[in-house]
Amino acid sequence: MPILARMLGAPVSVDIGSGAVAGLAPLLSDRRISSGGRVAVAVGPGIGEEVAAALESTLSACDTFVVTDGTVDEAWRLVEQVRRSSGGSSYDALVGIGGGRTLDVAKYAATMAGLPMVAVATSLAHDGLASPVASLSQAGRKASIGVQMPIAVVVDLDYVRRSPLRLRRSGVGEAVSNLSACADWELARDVRGEQVDGLAAMLARNAGEAVLHHPGGLDSEGFLHSLAESLVLSGLAMTFAGSSRPCSGGCHEISHALDQLQLGEGTHGEQAGLGALFALFLRDDPRTAQVDACFRRHGLPRVPSDIGISKEGFARAVELAPSTRPDRYTVLEHLAMDGDDIRKAVADFVDAFAD
Repeated sequence: MPILARMLGAPVSVDIGSGAVAGLAPLLSDRRISSGGRVAVAVGPGIGEEVAAALESTLSACDTFVVTDGTVDEAWRLVEQVRRSSGGSSYDALVGIGGGRTLDVAKYAATMAGLPMVAVATSLAHDGLASPVASLSQAGRKASIGVQMPIAVVVDLDYVRRSPLRLRRSGVGEAVSNLSACADWELARDVRGEQVDGLAAMLARNAGEAVLHHPGGLDSEGFLHSLAESLVLSGLAMTFAGSSRPCSGGCHEISHALDQLQLGEGTHGEQAGLGALFALFLRDDPRTAQVDACFRRHGLPRVPSDIGISKEGFARAVELAPSTRPDRYTVLEHLAMDGDDIRKAVADFVDAFAD
C-alpha cells in the first residue's frame, strides 16, 4: 500500500501574544501535559523568576530551579535536582522559562529525565523555541545536541518587549539566515545529490522571508508576532528535516568558527546574520541587497567591525568555518577558497557594505 502522508511531530499548543503567560497555568492543567499539576520549573535570572513566581501562586505542586549557565554540566545538575526533588512522585512536566540558554538547558534536562517540556520564551534571540536541538557548551566549546522538541510553546510579547533590544535583533539575524541556509542545502543537492526535504525547506524559507519583508519595527506587535512565528517555524523545519540543515549552512559555520576563535562580541544571531550576508554576497544572490536593507532597518551588524572583529579575524573564521561542520556542504566548501582568496573576498565584502 503506498504511503499517502507522513506523520510529523509538533507542539500540542503554540500561544504567541501579549499576556500569553496568563494562559500558562490552564495549559499545564491540560491532561495532555500534566495529569496532576505537578511540574518542575527551570528559570533563568530576572524575568524568568518573575514569571515563575506568578505561576507558583496558581499551581499547588510547582517546584522552581534556577539555571545559572548554558552548559551540559548545568543541564545534568538540573536533571539530578529534578530527580531528587520528585520525592518518589515524579513530575508530569518540566517548564523552561527564560531566554535561549535557559530553554536549551531545560530541553536537554527534560529529554534526559524523560519528561515533556514546555517552553516559555521571554526573549526572541534564536530559533530554539520549538526546535529539537539544544545548543550547550561542553569543555569550552558549543555543541548542538539532539533533544525532544517542546510539547508546548508560549511567547508573551509583553515580556519580549522588556528584553534587551539586542536580543530581538539577534532573532532577526537568526530567522533571516534561513535564506542562506536553504540556498546552501539546494547547492548540496545540485552538486552532491543531497536530498532536500521540500516541506522543511519551505517552512524555513518562508520564516526568513516573513521577517525580511515585514515593515514593522522591533517594538511593534505585528513585527514581534511575525518574528516569534518565524522562529517557531524554523524549529519545526528542523524537526521535519531531522537535522538543523534548513536553518544552518555556511552562515552558522562562520558563527561557530567565531565562537571557537573567541573573536568579537556578537550574539549567536548577530553572527549568523552577518555570516548569511557574507554567504549571500559570495554567491551574488539577488536577495543580498534586501537582507542588507533589513539589517540596516533593524540595526544589525553588517560588517565584522560592527561586532568588534577585524577583517583579518573574520577571514580566519571563514577559513576555519568548514571544519566546524565537516559533514555539511555549503557555499564555503563549494568555492574552496584558500587564505588569499578569503582575505580578498572579505575585503570586497567590507568595501561593499561598510558605511
